[in-house]
Amino acid sequence: MANPPTHVVPMGPPLGTTVAVKAQEPWVENLSLNLMCRECKEDPPNIVEDFSAGDTICGSCGLVLGDRIVDTRSEWRTFTNDDQNNDDPSRVGDGANPLLNGAQLQTDIAFVGGASAKSRDLSRAQNKATHDKSTKTLLAAYKEIGSLCDGIGIPKNVSDTAKHLFKITIDENAFRGKSQETVIAGCIFIACRQCKVPRTFREIFDLTKVSKPEIGRVFKALEKFFNGRNEKTNAAIVEAGGIPDPNGSGFNAAVESTTPKDLCLRFCSQLNLSQKCTTLSQDIAIRAETTGDLAGRSPISTAAACIYMASYLAGEARSAKDVSIVAGVSDGTIRNAFKLMLPNKERLVKPEWIADGRADFKRLPLA
Repeated sequence: MANPPTHVVPMGPPLGTTVAVKAQEPWVENLSLNLMCRECKEDPPNIVEDFSAGDTICGSCGLVLGDRIVDTRSEWRTFTNDDQNNDDPSRVGDGANPLLNGAQLQTDIAFVGGASAKSRDLSRAQNKATHDKSTKTLLAAYKEIGSLCDGIGIPKNVSDTAKHLFKITIDENAFRGKSQETVIAGCIFIACRQCKVPRTFREIFDLTKVSKPEIGRVFKALEKFFNGRNEKTNAAIVEAGGIPDPNGSGFNAAVESTTPKDLCLRFCSQLNLSQKCTTLSQDIAIRAETTGDLAGRSPISTAAACIYMASYLAGEARSAKDVSIVAGVSDGTIRNAFKLMLPNKERLVKPEWIADGRADFKRLPLA
């Protein structure tokens, strides 16, 4: 019978003997190791990193070699440096403001109450070194334009347009002798026309406290300035062999003047009139301009008289006093314009309005 195998147990060091323990070395990445596809075993390997899926894929056979990789690229796409062969620096910070000058990449040293004297001195020195008077002037003007536009509910696109117009005038020193408030009033007036939300001289006067004659003069000067600037731009485009935009390049001040139809929509909304009455007043305003029944009257007076007439025709009567408060003209002016329109009422109101019963001449008041 065979003897069973014997196991040799290794003996430790004798008791009382000191054994030196080797310290564990920190982990260091072995840069000589390369990831290789276990199917293709190509050298050098054809490895593709699919950041959209978070996978590491073999470009030859499609085997997924790893997952959950970290995307180290930029957080958003940019095309600003395509023609400059530069890296994308847009990793942190706010986007550039086109309404301000400079690269806008400076660092500000903050100073709050309770900070040390050294922090205060550093903040003062930094402010003196980076002080830009033109940027400070623009920021103050932009703040005023924003507050004025918000005060009467003008949309943000109008405010941004007015800021851009003001920046153009500042960059070219076009109105150095004019007060800043006057130029701002003219820019807001032009921006309202360009964005199809026209305001009258009276409304801009109530908003900015710049007199109506002064607003008219600065508007003419701004119109001449922007038109001349556009002509120079178009000439440069033609000289370079290009074709200028037929709809106007950039900001064109030569826009159509405010029409009574444009004012009817806003005035009717303030009077809480229905859409039917608003449409009727706009239709009457268009016909009054075409026939010349109110020739020589201002757009405000014409719009107010058309609204006054349409409110009675549609059965939503508003007094001349109510319309005058909204339009900003006297009730006597509205009644006088209505007297001129009354004999030609059949010509000013479409026959289908009467046939459908949406309007009735019997509701009109006596002149």
